[in-house]
Amino acid sequence: MSTPLIHQNTIVSPSVTEKSYALTAKNKYAFKVDPGASKYQIKKAVKDLFSVDVLSVHTIKRASRTVRSPRTGRYINLPVTKKAIVQIKKGQKIEIFSALKS
Repeated sequence: MSTPLIHQNTIVSPSVTEKSYALTAKNKYAFKVDPGASKYQIKKAVKDLFSVDVLSVHTIKRASRTVRSPRTGRYINLPVTKKAIVQIKKGQKIEIFSALKS
């Protein structure tokens, strides 16, 4: 299955954390997404890429921030990041997360 061009940059990667694995029991999945993507674009991308019915999308946007580099001591700017928590219909699942557990 080829990825449609319109969704290629919307979902960057699945968010792999202990908290995201705990959310899978509630049919919720976490993804790192493009900071400019809207909830509608995220919902459509998940529906088309994984063939599941999306019930809701919640987004968390983290602003850019300045940190000091441990290697050089210089100040660097970290980019803006965005995470989406997507709830899907009961009984459906996204196989990427079940493959990562084992």
